[in-house]
Amino acid sequence: MANPNVRVRFCPSPTGNPHVGLVRTALFNWAFARHNGGTMVFRIEDTDAARDSEESYNQLLDSMRWLGLTWDEGPEVGGPHAPYRQSQRMDIYKDVATKLIDGGYAYPCYCTTEELDARRDAARAAGKPSGYDGACRDLSAEQKAAYEAEGRSHIVRFRMPDEAITFTDLVRGEITVQPENVTDYGILRANGAPLYTLVNPVDDALMEITHVLRGEDLLSSTPRQIALYKALIELGVAKSIPEFGHLPYVMGEGNKKLSKRDPQASLNVYRERGFLPEGLINYLSLLGWSFSADQDIFTVAQLIEKFDIADVNANPARFDLKKAEAINADHIRLLDSKAFAAACEPWLQAPHANWAPEDFDRAAWEAIAPHAQTRVQVLSDITANVDFLFLKSPVEDEASWAKAMKGEPAALLTTARAKLVSADWSDPESLKNAVLAAGEEHGLKLGKAQAPVRVAVTGRTVGLPLFESLEILGQERTLARIDAALAKLSA
Repeated sequence: MANPNVRVRFCPSPTGNPHVGLVRTALFNWAFARHNGGTMVFRIEDTDAARDSEESYNQLLDSMRWLGLTWDEGPEVGGPHAPYRQSQRMDIYKDVATKLIDGGYAYPCYCTTEELDARRDAARAAGKPSGYDGACRDLSAEQKAAYEAEGRSHIVRFRMPDEAITFTDLVRGEITVQPENVTDYGILRANGAPLYTLVNPVDDALMEITHVLRGEDLLSSTPRQIALYKALIELGVAKSIPEFGHLPYVMGEGNKKLSKRDPQASLNVYRERGFLPEGLINYLSLLGWSFSADQDIFTVAQLIEKFDIADVNANPARFDLKKAEAINADHIRLLDSKAFAAACEPWLQAPHANWAPEDFDRAAWEAIAPHAQTRVQVLSDITANVDFLFLKSPVEDEASWAKAMKGEPAALLTTARAKLVSADWSDPESLKNAVLAAGEEHGLKLGKAQAPVRVAVTGRTVGLPLFESLEILGQERTLARIDAALAKLSA
């Protein structure tokens, strides 16, 4: 049943280009919110000044808009819990940290890095857990003063309860973590700057997030955050603990977790290649979820109608580029012809087009577009498929030439040319019959006979339906290209 009280969040850090794993997380949150008629909060975690950038921030917003993953609260939209950039919420975190310290839920830790490393090594050598050992948990005022007199700085740690923490993960079921595996952890750096471990749950609490859907890599932080939520509830900062669901890893080549450094991970790669937002959303939603056992292609509206976090699979999902391309191709076929022609426009212009702008023939493009729509997998494929119409001479692809011009191509082309002269150029079937007849005279089937004609006219062995292409190119230009090919062969 729909639950309009659902509040989810997508909270990326503006570091580098958006990647498909991040987008999959945004998509699942968005689909869950839309399915329930709930609220999607878009929040920017930009507290790492050394790595965050305004360029990356703008890319995040642009990517969300391009995908159609609208948000109800957040940058450019506003909302009752503004601001939605953590860099603008520092006073809030300072205030909460003070309440945690004053309430005994957090404490200063004066341990140096060297001391921590030495104690961890000793614990490992003894076969014990190597987490923080609580050395500063119960310092007296005199001990704190002594450390201060030494000139030691301190971080602030959250005091974890000495009890097991159990929660029900929406994807993985019940999980229990023993206290020795989740030790006291830092929430403030020595310079007073808040850490992710504090700001993320505090924002979720203040923004009244009901469901935290995020990557599996953050599963280990959940027990810590649940303990912090309990403290925030007791302090009157939070109202309740959200439900958690940890999404499966997205695996790349070699069955390794897809890293943002992997070439196929960058969202920009798919935009530049001409994936449709609908096609990419369709594919990414299948990374850990399925629409049905017998249907892989669906619209965004169908995704919203069907999506339920309870149906997400806990097993890692493998990113398959060929399947992504095939699904995108299906979405290209679903476009009406005008929408397809409009979507291709960027790839018919500089810097993608290899023809002069004045040589672009819109009538020819509109005539060829329906034939191209059934052949391309991504929109950028269109450039090479239609360039023969707008170039003064076709692309010289020597590999295609060598493959097609075997046997006695000059004789075949000469015969084909003669028959094409008298063909009906308003009827692709007539052009096909002319080449078929030429092939028969030379003992060739249509496939073998049309290959030299295709390369002579388009420059490539593979492309759009040949005879419809010849009709659109026209008799004069077609025959001139065959003549040029014959001249090349004779040379």
